[in-house]
Amino acid sequence: MDISSRTERVRKMERLLDESSEAVSQLSSALEKYEAALGGMKELFEYYSGGEWLDDLRADDAGLFPHGLKRGVLSEDAVFDLMAEDLAARERMRKLAEEKQGEE
Repeated sequence: MDISSRTERVRKMERLLDESSEAVSQLSSALEKYEAALGGMKELFEYYSGGEWLDDLRADDAGLFPHGLKRGVLSEDAVFDLMAEDLAARERMRKLAEEKQGEE
């Protein structure tokens, strides 16, 4: 193999190292944020699945909350969609982990 080919290979591997290092760093940060949010998500999902969410929705329909109150949590889809996205993300992480484990 000539020096030109070796040089190109080293350049390519260096680029792959940089890209991979950045991706792993970003994934690690995202996982830290996700882990920190798990307790709050559990509480949110319990709120949505229990009677409190419906009680609050009815109170909102009756106009009992202040006008400027942010209340996207009372929409019919916001929490449900988050639950579905969370499930899909966990499934994706599980599959990636299984694939990676199969390579080792």
